[in-house]
Amino acid sequence: MAGLFLKVFLVGVSSLGCLYPFMDFCFRGETRGQKPNFVIILADDMGWGDLGANWAETKDTANLDKLAAEGMRFVDFHAAASTCSPSRASLLTGRLGLRNGVTHNFAVTSVGGLPLNETTLAEVLQRAGYITGMIGKWHLGHYGSFHPNFRGFDYYFGIPYSHDMGCTDTPGYNYPPCPACPRRHQPSRNLERDCYSDVALPLYENLNIVEQPVNLSSLARKYAEKATQFIQQARASGRPFLLYVGLAHMHVPLSRPQRSAGPWDRRPYAAGLREMDRLVGQIKDKVDRTAKNNTFLWFTGDNGPWAQKCELAGSVGPFLGSWQSRQGGSPAKQTTWEGGHRVPALAYWPGRVPTNVTSTALLSVLDIFPTVVALAGASLPGDRHFDGLDASEVLFGGAPAGHRVLFHPNSGAAGEDGALETVRLERYKAFYVTGGAKACDGSVGPEQHHEPPLIFNLDDDAAEAAPLERGSAEYQRVLPKVREALRGVLRDIADDHISRADYTRDPSVTPCCNPQRTACRCQAV
Repeated sequence: MAGLFLKVFLVGVSSLGCLYPFMDFCFRGETRGQKPNFVIILADDMGWGDLGANWAETKDTANLDKLAAEGMRFVDFHAAASTCSPSRASLLTGRLGLRNGVTHNFAVTSVGGLPLNETTLAEVLQRAGYITGMIGKWHLGHYGSFHPNFRGFDYYFGIPYSHDMGCTDTPGYNYPPCPACPRRHQPSRNLERDCYSDVALPLYENLNIVEQPVNLSSLARKYAEKATQFIQQARASGRPFLLYVGLAHMHVPLSRPQRSAGPWDRRPYAAGLREMDRLVGQIKDKVDRTAKNNTFLWFTGDNGPWAQKCELAGSVGPFLGSWQSRQGGSPAKQTTWEGGHRVPALAYWPGRVPTNVTSTALLSVLDIFPTVVALAGASLPGDRHFDGLDASEVLFGGAPAGHRVLFHPNSGAAGEDGALETVRLERYKAFYVTGGAKACDGSVGPEQHHEPPLIFNLDDDAAEAAPLERGSAEYQRVLPKVREALRGVLRDIADDHISRADYTRDPSVTPCCNPQRTACRCQAV
């Protein structure tokens, strides 16, 4: 196991002097100019229907609903994949997994991560004079040069992967329940298949493990504190900033707050939504107090809800994936049904983004990279192709349309990981392969290939219940456009500079602050 008692070292810092001590780093004072700040908040496993502004049945997101009223809400916004690592890789590169190399999740023992020849959003903004910070879940490689501090982030505080990928002393709500970390002289735990190993979950500050196992009950408070400190100190430095927050919510295990009582024991998912909502509200409040008119805040999610977690999973709203449900399995996370990748999305920038506007533009997490780069006055890397678009005209000009075509990569439920076999074309959606992820009842839908593809009209059938008749005039009109769009993107990828992620595993790279102690325990500092 890798003991990671390392200190961040910046060559030449001592010779430059330190006008503004910032966390573990020093920054030279520079003139801010008019460059905007950016705060990107990414929820985990949050359903489209979990946002009260989207779905009237939800009453637990008061701060997010206020954010929607003070900004723009997107109702046709999509994750770039429907599982963790690929979705996050696409957010930070603006490229689909077939280009950036990240087609499935990295493990605790993964040697690699997001390929080093891929340029992250943080690296682009860092070169443009920005202070960059990340709080929360990374899940793009933790070993060596794949750590966030080496991928463009000046400051990092968080967990290197999903918070169910290691034991804790505060295991929270999960299905099936997982036991706490073992303690000294205890026998090995009897682990359920879905529970991770006896190595405790680590919490990093920059390159140091500062707590192992993580106390999940206080994690939201720590994230709020670190995020607000970053904003405050970045503002004091006189330089623009990028803050990327990868929330633990609403992924399981759902935490049990230290004041565990009342609704937490009865409705843990709703209570988790309220805790997440408070956390987002704290970050927004700090932005409003320190940099309100020059900060663009973007809130969205990495994929849809994890249905196999039953009552601990979120709501897909009207996007039921009914055709798949009849075949078996879940049409949510890990699938290319709407419930798997249509996610909540909000944009907020007082004086720039219009208030209380609902946009039906077809947009994606892929668009965050080119939009932020353009607003920062930076340049996209010129040696590769991008799948996202600059959404400025939608955000500021009220343009009704975004993408004409989106491609939804396979994400675990069916087909080869990362392959493009689901095509969104305007209001239509075509499936060349279908399959259901594991559902609450344990069922898994069979993988089925479709040639010609199933095609749904989402304007008429948001639940994806009944595909168009293959002999209908509507189907025959749409099919050639779908085929041409798919041929076009595959040709473009073949001509592009693409990357390959290293998915090699080695137990020795497992984060461990003290290999001599049970579960790698170390004291919080």
